[in-house]
Amino acid sequence: MKKILVIGSKGFIGTEAIRYFQSQKYAVAGCDITAGDNSTDYFQVESNEPNYNEIFRQARPDLCLNASGAASVPISFDEPFMDFQLNVINVLRMLEAIRLESPEIAFINVSSAAVYGTPSQLPVRENDRIAPISPYGWHKRQSEIICREYADLYNLRTCSVRVFSAYGPGLKKQLFWDLYQKTRKGKVIELLGTGEESRDYIFVEDLVRASETIAINAKLQGEVINVATGIETTIKNAAKSFIKTLGWDGRISFSGIKRMGDPENWCADISKLEMMGFKPKCSLESGMEVYCKWLQSLQQV
Repeated sequence: MKKILVIGSKGFIGTEAIRYFQSQKYAVAGCDITAGDNSTDYFQVESNEPNYNEIFRQARPDLCLNASGAASVPISFDEPFMDFQLNVINVLRMLEAIRLESPEIAFINVSSAAVYGTPSQLPVRENDRIAPISPYGWHKRQSEIICREYADLYNLRTCSVRVFSAYGPGLKKQLFWDLYQKTRKGKVIELLGTGEESRDYIFVEDLVRASETIAINAKLQGEVINVATGIETTIKNAAKSFIKTLGWDGRISFSGIKRMGDPENWCADISKLEMMGFKPKCSLESGMEVYCKWLQSLQQV
């Protein structure tokens, strides 16, 4: 594996993927809907009906990492058609372009733990019941099925990675970003839920490292693989750790109100990933330090 194409290269995961793969001396090309720069090979596509055929014809990557698409549960409820276009139709466009232009490459699709909904038992395994509770979760599941379809029917080398709660520099949404914004406005913060909900947090560099491990070691026959740490952390403890690292001395309370589409508890079984030799390098505490430094650097811009 020498050349990698990252689709969604201007997003949270995509930006880190470009940085990491370049640091590992791969030839890296990016693709997104915004204007590029001169630091990497870059392909710009239309936002409404992106055409990937010419991109795969020119780039000829060994691996394509699809880190594009919508990534908001609340927005998926408000705009399910848009979410479907970005998370399902665009994956179909990519796979069809690969089938026609570059059928020998590996394709890794970034899916989500949202396909599980609220699991009946933890840690959740890849073959456990699929029960999405949001349009976003359903659409990510449909993108996985399409990847399996193209593996089964056209022998394309595909895999979907079910990412749990990714965080790190560049993330401007979800719990930690919301907390950061609220700490700048006062000394009392109220969050949704009870605080006893739990997540499996994975630092974004570990996520990208996992995709590299999978590209090298997985069968790439349309399978799905959990990408997480296998460590369950309550929202309350994650929030406390975050504000301590940030150096904020206010008070956090929980409203008890549940947001539609949010699962209760998540923790992944990462046996498949571990069997390929992957181990997360970054603990939640050390990841928080890196993320908080990035957040504080934003105030200096």
